[in-house]
Amino acid sequence: MAHNRKISKANGQEINVDVLVIGAGPTGLGAAKRLNQINGPSWLIVDSNEIPGGLASTDITPEGFLYDVGGHVIFSHYKYFDDCIDEALPLETDWYHHQRISYVRYKGLWVPYPFQNNISMLPKDDQVLCLETLIDAALEARVASTKPKDFDEWILRNVGEHLANIFMRPYNYKVWAVPTTKMQCQWLGERVAAPNVKLITKNVILNKAAGNWGPNATFRFPAHGGTGNIWIKVADTLPKEKTRFGKHGQVDLVEADTKRVLLGDGTVVKYKKLISTMSVDYLAQAMRNEELIDMTKGLFYSTTHVIGVGIRGERPERIGDKCWLYFPEDNCPFYRATIFSNYSPNNQPEASVKLPTIQLANGKPPAITEARQGPYWSIMLEVSESSMKPVNQETMLADCIQGLINTEMLRPLDEIVSTYHRRFDHGYPTPSLEREGVLTKLLPKLQSMDILSRGRFGSWRYEVGNQDHSFMLGVEAADHVVNGAAELTLNYPDFVNSRANTERRLVDGLQAFQIADVAK
Repeated sequence: MAHNRKISKANGQEINVDVLVIGAGPTGLGAAKRLNQINGPSWLIVDSNEIPGGLASTDITPEGFLYDVGGHVIFSHYKYFDDCIDEALPLETDWYHHQRISYVRYKGLWVPYPFQNNISMLPKDDQVLCLETLIDAALEARVASTKPKDFDEWILRNVGEHLANIFMRPYNYKVWAVPTTKMQCQWLGERVAAPNVKLITKNVILNKAAGNWGPNATFRFPAHGGTGNIWIKVADTLPKEKTRFGKHGQVDLVEADTKRVLLGDGTVVKYKKLISTMSVDYLAQAMRNEELIDMTKGLFYSTTHVIGVGIRGERPERIGDKCWLYFPEDNCPFYRATIFSNYSPNNQPEASVKLPTIQLANGKPPAITEARQGPYWSIMLEVSESSMKPVNQETMLADCIQGLINTEMLRPLDEIVSTYHRRFDHGYPTPSLEREGVLTKLLPKLQSMDILSRGRFGSWRYEVGNQDHSFMLGVEAADHVVNGAAELTLNYPDFVNSRANTERRLVDGLQAFQIADVAK
């Protein structure tokens, strides 16, 4: 890396703007949307991808199956977000509305989500151990004089030893690719349901399941184009002359002292304020700033592999209307499966489309090789990777298909007509024990240079990393740059995720949050 490289006089175009926005994912588009609405400062948004969306984009296989970059659904904490999404996709026919149907696979059973609220559905020996250790944990928590030191201690205090061992520890390791002892617990908020011991005991006695919980109990999904279509349509509401994509939007160098950015086509952009939504470790490298690069080495992340499997045949009864499913056990490499064909009938080819069978689920070649009609359905899987949890990319697809058989999602003779595998280097920003120590120095240091680093990996706070959060991080950054407004989502994540946030609305009489989307 040429750390002493400087931006010379542009061979090509030179542009001057008040605000430059790097990245056209939800955060960058939120910033651009707000800047355009304010209609005061000059601005430009750039992205190295040809299509906007970032980590909320959607891929389409050659056979016509759609897969999001992970398990995204639309739910929202913000009216502003809802209004912008509704402007982009304004018709009722633009959306499908869903009630979440979600389960955890455990000992061959489908246990309703959240697992810790539904131990009444477990085998009797597990019920006894869960209740015993849950009561012990509740008694100990009442007299505890200190806060939990890490996520693992939070788990033990909230759910007890047995639930920790059979679900919380193994599942979270599969998601985060680090042990729970290496994660802090300030990020949790509404992400993890703290069990109600009295209610759980009552449900065990009555053999009753707990009701729906959480901000995504209801959600909506685009009828066409997957989650990525939302962000394509949001970008379409912006002036084309203020957007640059592909090589024309690729950031090669950020020169903070002169406030200039060199783009891939040789264009130099001179800015007054910079809102960067690229991963902050990549930003530090683009700035050629050794101090910032060293700081970002204290931030950790996991890599996400998204696997897609397209199957010929009617959706099986055992799959039904399930939305997404969790897998804490080691009989499959994936931690989550989404029945992606259930979100929209347009997420897979029409039944009249003729496709050949690639293989049977058991890996054997099909008896019939010519292309035949559907119908079709699909499953999307997520697998995590880190230095503490290496994976074998060569065998991952085969291992995942075998995992689908092991968990009875597929039958050995099911016909697979399409497969998909994509690796996303930055998948989850890890709420590590070191995170706050880094961010409390790194983000203000950048801001002193008139650079606001925001977004899922720009500000590195997973607790405000959903699509609605990410969009509003950009909106609030733009408001801060122009008007000095407070950035609530960045600085007060507990508030925006709490019931005290009056932006939330009642939907069908439930405290479910009006429909909007993200990443997980």
